[in-house]
Amino acid sequence: MNRERIDNVFEEFKNTKILVIGDVMIDCYLTGKVTRISPEAPVPIVNVESRSYRLGGAANVALNLKSLGADPILCSVIGSDSKAKVFYNLMEDSELTSDAIVPMYGRRTTIKYRIIGNNSHIARVDDERVQQLKEREKRQFLTTVEQIIDHNNIDAIIFEDYDKGIFSKDLISEIISFAKKKDIFIAVDPKEKNFNNYIGVNLFKPNMKELSRGLHVEENTELTLDEIRDLAEKFSKTQQIDKVMITMSAKGIAFYDRINNKFSHQPAFQRRVSDVSGAGDTVISVSTLFLLKGHSVEETCLASNLAGGLVCEYVGVVPINASQLKSEYAKNENILKK
Repeated sequence: MNRERIDNVFEEFKNTKILVIGDVMIDCYLTGKVTRISPEAPVPIVNVESRSYRLGGAANVALNLKSLGADPILCSVIGSDSKAKVFYNLMEDSELTSDAIVPMYGRRTTIKYRIIGNNSHIARVDDERVQQLKEREKRQFLTTVEQIIDHNNIDAIIFEDYDKGIFSKDLISEIISFAKKKDIFIAVDPKEKNFNNYIGVNLFKPNMKELSRGLHVEENTELTLDEIRDLAEKFSKTQQIDKVMITMSAKGIAFYDRINNKFSHQPAFQRRVSDVSGAGDTVISVSTLFLLKGHSVEETCLASNLAGGLVCEYVGVVPINASQLKSEYAKNENILKK
């Protein structure tokens, strides 16, 4: 893949309409200095110097897609509380439409506080209440999803599951069935609870922890690539999933293509890792766009590895844009020539 080809690839992403369905949240960063230990308990005291809010969860996937040139529509459920106002303001600041955001009375908008002291991540506080959608709420949400699909030329759907209560087996099944009638590409970033409920999708992207929990493999077990291939092959055939992409942190990406019965492994690039938050959001965004546009598994894994590694060099959840990813290709020209 030469530089001219890379430019053409990112040009393809423009005007690509992606519907992101999933759990959203606000990421709050409290940053300051630590100069002493609390007399009340052996914990550091952080004197907060700055406070920043960012879109998290499925909203970060939408941000990544927008940064890469695509046209995302975010569909989710939030509370009707004061924190929802912060979320709407962040959406507006990011130039993302909130037309498919469904506020529901009695729900709490999730906010994750990350406390950073002396440039170190000291603690995280999750202010949330996980609630499954009630039947009436589920019908309301499904109607919103179907209306968005009906009134927009959707190219792909990304399920972004954070186990916060939006998804259930029947809701997932109904959305997939509706999307398949429209011949829409479907990608999934799963969590444990609904791991086995995404039958018939095009791309399924767990990390190793999610794979182990979803398939009931002992988490501390050190799996070989052959064992990972066997798990991915069996799972994809059982669930009728076209492609399974497994992110393995410092070990790179494993990919099983059921259609071509092909397994491949892309090693990770050496990085100065500051924070892994949001790397999975970046990978599902990049991989969906590359596969949707007909690029090979090898090209998809390379781009996903570059993008996922790049986001880990930043503190906090940040989207990666096309310009940054192009620069990564330029830095690794020796790999591109292979």
